Amino acid sequence: MIPVKVDQLVLSNVGFVVLLKSNDGSRTLPIVIGAAEAHAIAFGLNEAKSPRPLTHDLLKNVLDFLECRLLRVEVCDLRDGTFYGRLVLERDSARMQMDCRPSDAIALAVRFVCPIYVAEDVMKQAGRDLEEEGKAGKGAKTKKKLSPLETLNRELARAIKEERYEDAARLRDDITHLKNMEKGN
Repeated sequence: MIPVKVDQLVLSNVGFVVLLKSNDGSRTLPIVIGAAEAHAIAFGLNEAKSPRPLTHDLLKNVLDFLECRLLRVEVCDLRDGTFYGRLVLERDSARMQMDCRPSDAIALAVRFVCPIYVAEDVMKQAGRDLEEEGKAGKGAKTKKKLSPLETLNRELARAIKEERYEDAARLRDDITHLKNMEKGN
């Protein structure tokens, strides 16, 4: 298993992507995730507090109440283009593993501040050396890392420009919610 950290959360033309960078910095694993999971990860990374617990906060509270520790999360498999995740838990010295989506595992990992690992085989199949790719395109502009709020604002502008008003309304609500969470409301 390769230890990784959440490097970036970006919005691409295929949706939200979480980039898991190996701790030695040599490889990055991009995983496309849903908007709700992206927001959950962003809230966890920013330590934003909600007046009411969101789903991942609730699960953390339940595990804490049950005195069940989250030891680590793993992106353990890639089959037919789908990533598979696993939670490694411990309670009363007994270890157990639970299958989950990697996006949910990452959202919990940032809340528990626990290690994230990627199976070597998964990294070989889907990992990228972004530094090498960046060197290959020397003349290309380096992209600035965007905050989750900046990412949502850009997507909102794109939705309005493309006249996708239902998407724009949802994004507006997501932006308002994120701003309120950052303020502690």
